Amino acid sequence: MVNYGLSHRYSVKKTEGSETVRAKASNITVKFKNLVEVARTIRKMTMKRANAYLKNVLMHKECVPFRRFKGGVGKCSQAKQFKTMTGRWPKKAVECMKDLLRNAAANCEFYGKDPDDFFIDHIQVNQAPVLTRRTYRAHGRINPYVRHTSHIQLILKERDPNQKK
Repeated sequence: MVNYGLSHRYSVKKTEGSETVRAKASNITVKFKNLVEVARTIRKMTMKRANAYLKNVLMHKECVPFRRFKGGVGKCSQAKQFKTMTGRWPKKAVECMKDLLRNAAANCEFYGKDPDDFFIDHIQVNQAPVLTRRTYRAHGRINPYVRHTSHIQLILKERDPNQKK
């Protein structure tokens, strides 16, 4: 077993079996709830399928199903393939996830591996500290301007060629 990438600051310490590649992004200014839904959807996908899916979401050919954080989210007929009714196309979260997958693919190539042989074994999104500024209002009041940030970590695992899909 070989673990590529840094071994600290990841939620999964040891992985059994084949080789793994890691990538993470910290303090990105993308809303946590959108990232959670995107991450849940691409979990266990191959790298090729995940990149194609995210590209389709940006072109509105497929949607991201919203299952947990679906308050106020409208119905979407494209969500039927995921056996749910609510869905959206969160552009910023999808672009951030594409960048992270590109980074993970570059890590694969750095170690002499083919990214198409890997699938997303573990992906986790955490809330980061909220960045707060102030805006001044009428009658001496002050309101907060809040910017939400998130952390993402993902671990790619090499597919076993003998294993069935």
